[in-house]
Amino acid sequence: MLARGALMPKPLKQREFVALMAMMFATVSLAIDSMLPALPQIAAALTPRAPNLAQLVVTSFVFGLGLGTLVSGPLSDAFGRKPVIVASGVIYLTAALMCFSASSLETLLFARVLQGIGGAGPRAVGMAMVRDLFKGRDMARIVSFVMMIFTLMPAVAPLMGKGVMLIGGWRDIFLVFVLFSLATNAWLMLRQPETLPRPARRPLQFGLLIAAGNELIRHRTALIATACQTLTSACLFATLSSIQGIFDQYFHRGESFPLWFTVIALCAISGSFVNSRVVVRMGMHRVLVLTYLAQVVLTFVMLTGLATGAFGGWSFAPFLIWAIGLFAMMGLTIGNLNALAMEDLGHIAGFAASLITATSTVGSVILAIPVGQAFNGTPLPMLSWILVFSGLALVLILQARKRHG
Repeated sequence: MLARGALMPKPLKQREFVALMAMMFATVSLAIDSMLPALPQIAAALTPRAPNLAQLVVTSFVFGLGLGTLVSGPLSDAFGRKPVIVASGVIYLTAALMCFSASSLETLLFARVLQGIGGAGPRAVGMAMVRDLFKGRDMARIVSFVMMIFTLMPAVAPLMGKGVMLIGGWRDIFLVFVLFSLATNAWLMLRQPETLPRPARRPLQFGLLIAAGNELIRHRTALIATACQTLTSACLFATLSSIQGIFDQYFHRGESFPLWFTVIALCAISGSFVNSRVVVRMGMHRVLVLTYLAQVVLTFVMLTGLATGAFGGWSFAPFLIWAIGLFAMMGLTIGNLNALAMEDLGHIAGFAASLITATSTVGSVILAIPVGQAFNGTPLPMLSWILVFSGLALVLILQARKRHG
């Protein structure tokens, strides 16, 4: 019998591996956040009579991301990690070039869905590569390092998008995606050995996804956690769809939006830090309940203050605080919701994780699109729906808490 070292090539040194994984994960946030400053120009060029439709450039990518997540994991189990990531990269690159040359909004949106499908590979299969090489506390430590680097991308991506437009135009942002993906895939191909040896691969069995779905439907806590994850992500994507327009049309800060978004993203990193400090002591359920309760209260205060004019001419600072809280909510909830959903599904962990992530991602897009299209130049439609989404999530997680005691 061959030793493990004979079956699996020696991995990269830890620092280089962490940097590579962070680059792969960043493929997704780069493709979303760098487009935010470009939405007004896209609207003017492709849909001047219905500018809100330009927001679909964000949500269409996320929709494709959800679809791709459902299949990229099982495919990598059958054919290996590197081939699936490279194939995903080819899809991503092709779609980015289609976006660059798109002459209509319909073509652009189709290409963005395709780009999202390609972007799922680096994210989902990259995590599988980490799992191949590390276990337990070592894996948690590596993922923490990766996420520390990854979380910087939302802070710099809008600035990058704005900088590209100052030099060229909004179409040139897609060329940056091409260069970024080429560099990441070349790095992977030249430096990172395959992490899943042939003897460890499993035949492609989509029937296992159906079985995982049937078990998920019957598991009350997992269903609640998945629904909460859907509602939480809907809050995020609804905000991403509208926030540039709010800064531009309501606060008249469109030119400085990338800088303010950087401030929001950097401050929101505190959510993950706080969660890492308190979740072991307080437990997942209590952290989730308190986070959703705080979000409901904060959103209600913000909505009431704007609707009644109580903030007067000082509404920008409260909105900035609200936005930081909204983005910080992701760090305080998503990881806990995943852990809660998977708590009793360890025997089908891989397939259940793919199904939960895909379902919540696609579902959140379906909820977020109407919110973005309701934008009327003010934050009120967005805040109203986020109050509904976070309120529903609070009610649901309270039910899960009662179930667990």
